[in-house]
Amino acid sequence: MNAPTVLVRIPNHVGDACMALPALHLLREAGLRSALVGRGWVESLFEGLRSSYLPLQGRLLRDAAHVRQFRASIDGEARGLVLPNSFGSALMFALAGVPSAGLATASRRLLLRWPSPEPGDCHEVERFHGAALAALRAWGLATDRSAPPPALQLPLTPGQRSAAIAVRRAGGVGERYALLAPVATGLHRGRIKHWAHFGQLVPALRERGLMPVAAPPSAEVEAVRAALPGVAVLPPVPLGVFAALAASAGVVIANDSGTSHVAAAVGVRQVTIFGVTDRHRTGPWSARAVCVGENGRWPEVSDVVAAIDEALALP
Repeated sequence: MNAPTVLVRIPNHVGDACMALPALHLLREAGLRSALVGRGWVESLFEGLRSSYLPLQGRLLRDAAHVRQFRASIDGEARGLVLPNSFGSALMFALAGVPSAGLATASRRLLLRWPSPEPGDCHEVERFHGAALAALRAWGLATDRSAPPPALQLPLTPGQRSAAIAVRRAGGVGERYALLAPVATGLHRGRIKHWAHFGQLVPALRERGLMPVAAPPSAEVEAVRAALPGVAVLPPVPLGVFAALAASAGVVIANDSGTSHVAAAVGVRQVTIFGVTDRHRTGPWSARAVCVGENGRWPEVSDVVAAIDEALALP
């Protein structure tokens, strides 16, 4: 008999998706096949997981119908794991007829066949991992991994690595570079989410033999050029190729944003800058990350330069 297939509703934000990696690894360790259900970028980011993938269009009834069709095509039993906290994500699987597990948040307990209680104050990695662990226990599958591992472990494909090298070389970027992500779109509780002084890091990076480079998505190119005048800006690439660019950088410097979590996922040396978010809940899950600043206080340029030196000294 084939192992059950778990349709995993992936979170809508890149950072959250990266922080869900230990939960996905836990399902695989338990002998379950995963089919990833989420936004369009999920397929590129998680290509190395070699899981089935179903893209969502953002329309509840249409997406539920597509999930129902996808489930019908699966050979064997199918069940769901809803990682986002939203009511709509659980409702979509319920409308598709997929019995699901997940945290009993947002009044959605009745939509889940295997609801689990919301955890206390913890990191998002622990939250997602806990939801997967509770699902395995509800399904009668034993595991001795009660806590997430210390690394996110995003696998990259040879094709992603080759594409990253080609983009870098076409842009005149050598092997010693720092990848900068100065923009974080939107507001967090009405406050700007990005540090305003990335441009002042450029001389310090060059003094350390690192070429400053950016590789923003198309919607952020102009904002990045304004924040980093004179810095090489590579063309937009698929998210998995961006992860490969991050993996080969000497250091990645970012706000507490999706880029920070992509860097953590590939285990590169990184500096993550905080000013309006809580590092204990959403900080990079990596031993090679240096965090600077705190909720309510952006760091000085000298603090960030010191953090860069600390990161560069890491093994």
